[in-house]
Amino acid sequence: MEAIMPEPQIYVERTLAIIKPDVIDKEEEIEHVILRSGFHIIQKRKLQLSPEQCSNFYAEQFGKVFFPNLTAYMSSGPIVAMVLARNHAVSYWKELLGPSNSLRARITHPHSLRALYGTDELRNGLHGSLSISSAEKEIRFIFPEAILEPVPTGQRARDYLNLYVKPTLLAGLTALYKEKPADPM
Repeated sequence: MEAIMPEPQIYVERTLAIIKPDVIDKEEEIEHVILRSGFHIIQKRKLQLSPEQCSNFYAEQFGKVFFPNLTAYMSSGPIVAMVLARNHAVSYWKELLGPSNSLRARITHPHSLRALYGTDELRNGLHGSLSISSAEKEIRFIFPEAILEPVPTGQRARDYLNLYVKPTLLAGLTALYKEKPADPM
């Protein structure tokens, strides 16, 4: 049976993806590309941020010339925020997004999401976290109920599965086998 079952996937990295207000009507298309690219959508939420919330979200951009336009744009309509998971999620998502300037993306990365859905540097269609630490901060901002704990990898993951998961599954399956209920669900 073990030879038939695929190895369990433990996604060690998460990133935040935001579909911005002007391309929210392309949500389904964009999600399809995300899933086809090997990501799992762990959480998803549609919301509209106030200008104050946008200012807090983009606080590291404060003082830059485009900051007022950015907060006005991001609060101009609903957005779709998603927590994406996969191995190397941050770097793969940045690669899929392409350059932040959509006009440059059309030249250098014509198949990237920003080349396809963005219109310029400000209205580039989608947001992506720049690093693992910014992803954690941004996910907590948009999904305050999210639990972001370090996910074990390698031997630590195998130890965790052997110590906690497998014994519980074995006990549950053994009890189910002994009962042999007509409708196990």
